[in-house]
Amino acid sequence: MKNESGRKGKILVVDDIKATLEVIQRNLTGAGYTVFTAHNVYDAIKFLEATPVELVITDIKMPKVSGIDLIKHIRDNYKDMEIIAITGYPTIHGAIESVKAGADEYLPKPFTDKELYTAVQRALDKRKYNLDTGGKSSEDYSPVHGLIGESSAIKKVFKAVEKAASVSATTLITGESGTGKELVARAIHYSSKRASAPFIPVNCGGIPETLLESELFGYMKGSFTGAHETRAGFFQTADGGTIFLDEIGETSLNMQVKLLRVLQDKEIRMIGGKNSRTIDVRIIAATNKDLKTLIAKGVFREDLYFRINVITIEMPPLRDRGKDVLLLVDHFASKYSEELGKPSPRFSRTAMEVLKNYHWPGNVRELENVVQRIILMNDDEIVDVPDLPSLMRFSALRGSGLNRSLAEVEAEHIRNVLANVGGNKTRASEILQIDRKTLREKMKRYNING
Repeated sequence: MKNESGRKGKILVVDDIKATLEVIQRNLTGAGYTVFTAHNVYDAIKFLEATPVELVITDIKMPKVSGIDLIKHIRDNYKDMEIIAITGYPTIHGAIESVKAGADEYLPKPFTDKELYTAVQRALDKRKYNLDTGGKSSEDYSPVHGLIGESSAIKKVFKAVEKAASVSATTLITGESGTGKELVARAIHYSSKRASAPFIPVNCGGIPETLLESELFGYMKGSFTGAHETRAGFFQTADGGTIFLDEIGETSLNMQVKLLRVLQDKEIRMIGGKNSRTIDVRIIAATNKDLKTLIAKGVFREDLYFRINVITIEMPPLRDRGKDVLLLVDHFASKYSEELGKPSPRFSRTAMEVLKNYHWPGNVRELENVVQRIILMNDDEIVDVPDLPSLMRFSALRGSGLNRSLAEVEAEHIRNVLANVGGNKTRASEILQIDRKTLREKMKRYNING
């Protein structure tokens, strides 16, 4: 065990390769840090029992006991210690394992001196901030970049955002429509070191297949009819930042091949271009579909799924978030009252109970639309049950409905969903998680107009 004295903070570096230890020790000592070294996990654990440090930098691949085990040991036994994981074998599994185990930063070898200094300083700054604020992290606060809630379900999301923001690994956000997947993507971007670079959202399901390639990768002048000038695509625009591929499950197999190539090679080629261009873009994807089911059906590539599924964040449906509904009602009521120059109304206890117990098939997006409509149409100081949409009032009057048949419950739910989306059968089928043909058959069976 070796030590070089300094003044900025105490750091333990763990690696089985002597040359790596010497380089990191020399660089960080020169920057003013106190640096200790250990050649294996056993020595590191013994050292930590006797000497407190602020930061541990550990290799992942080591003989007998891995750095992942050391990270888990530190998280189980020490409260105020930051961790940076490093490896000469950068893989998807290495990144996700280290983050899940509790690493705050992930550095693939070879890294530059600047990358090392930046990671160390960011980790120590985070430790100081946590100590100054009583050890609280972002999960203890709301809103977090627009995400509002105090439920255990949303706190898991806050924690996942914090972890995802500390690395540049590709992230997949899953969840029903309207749960706030883009808000999570923005929270990751603006909490990361890429925050000053562009965040480019792309709705893959909203762009025709014939245009999606040119929108994503750009095109050269004259490459096709109508290409009167050279135009950069979304990937070039997002260079240095983050691109958010929403509804990635809607892309064709042909487009999936092109996206896979970008993820593998970190290069894109404009339509009509002869040369590829290297890009530095973090990809965050989102879907409201079960990609494993799409893989089984042969409409989504398994290799692309594994590439985008390095870190997964699952957005909980609003019905599973308990009293978060009430916080969101207050937030949206204040927002739209301010926009309209009206005093924010108070929701009665009974109205709040109805809102809290409603199923919310459209999730937070549906709740926001309901509150906006109430603020627009209501001028009273108090919002009560009669001011709520009729489908909610009827649901409240029926109570649990335990005396109704399954067909009655299903018919009611389909009517409610269709009413909420204005009769849009495509949106309704997405929410109900059935195809349009099945929806039409059920509408006919239950005599539902639309």
